[in-house]
Amino acid sequence: MIIDLRSDTVTKPTKEMLDGMTQANVGDDVYKEDPTVNILEERIAAMFGKEKALFFPTGSMANQAALKLHTNPGDQVICDKYAHIYNYEGGGASFNSGVSCKLIDGNRGMFTANQVLEAINPPDFYHSPLTSLVEIENTTNKGGGACWDFNEIRKIRKICDNNKLGFHLDGARLWHALVAKNETPKQYGDVFDTISVCLSKGLGCPIGSVLIGDNAIMSNAIRIRKILGGGMRQVGYLAAAGLYALDNNIERLQEDHKKAKEIGKELTKLSIIKTVESIETNIVIFELNNGIDETAFVKSLANKNVYIIGMGGGKLRMVTHLDYTNEMHDKLLTLLKNL
Repeated sequence: MIIDLRSDTVTKPTKEMLDGMTQANVGDDVYKEDPTVNILEERIAAMFGKEKALFFPTGSMANQAALKLHTNPGDQVICDKYAHIYNYEGGGASFNSGVSCKLIDGNRGMFTANQVLEAINPPDFYHSPLTSLVEIENTTNKGGGACWDFNEIRKIRKICDNNKLGFHLDGARLWHALVAKNETPKQYGDVFDTISVCLSKGLGCPIGSVLIGDNAIMSNAIRIRKILGGGMRQVGYLAAAGLYALDNNIERLQEDHKKAKEIGKELTKLSIIKTVESIETNIVIFELNNGIDETAFVKSLANKNVYIIGMGGGKLRMVTHLDYTNEMHDKLLTLLKNL
């Protein structure tokens, strides 16, 4: 039995999802003639109370398109030092959009409205980049699946309005936050100008993200997707997986959250573990005690067919997901107790 906890992207489509994919009615999406893609986009836009949505092959491409929609070359984006757009998208912000990032030293990937206010460059001071966008990530990947306080998000929205800034949400794991905090997509649609949501992180799809916004901001999104190489043809086969996931795989995220918390509880009992970050959703981040070799620890688990990843800075990560079964969970908890 192989237990792969490196990410919630390692899942494979279930038989039921594959059946839905093979039965999809498809067309040419470059001409916007794929009916299944159109249904998926319309459904997700409606969920968030937005006018338009666009299917992307990856979350990074969706985020990169959003940055380009909101900014001009030379502008600056405010984000956390842990932000995915800064750490894990290959420098795409500078390469694709010619923008720099003003990094906020937040708490587990989250910051306050006051920190945003302090980070805005004076618009009439032409020596500094023009601040044009605030970007946040919910849940925070590098922050251990932490969920934002929605009241703080509302405060940041007001600051964006007062300073004529765009507001983008990297919602790759937003579904987890919605389930964990009993929030609604419409709440987020009311606050953000653009939102990217992922269908392969947590929801079990093999591929796909969706960028959402109103017509004014999204009017050029399909052109930017094309520039980034995202023109697709009979992609309805993949959109069908997304439709199945929306119907069947959101509420079950509670199971992943429960298992993650149980893993964290066992880790806290181990003498070799220094800290376990607070667990709200499906990501477990922990740190080994001084003197414990991180590489050797990861390898020792791999020798027992348990795969996790190091995130740098002494932090290790486990992520629960759809393919992490009850049997696997019981085996892992037993293994941890005997480490």
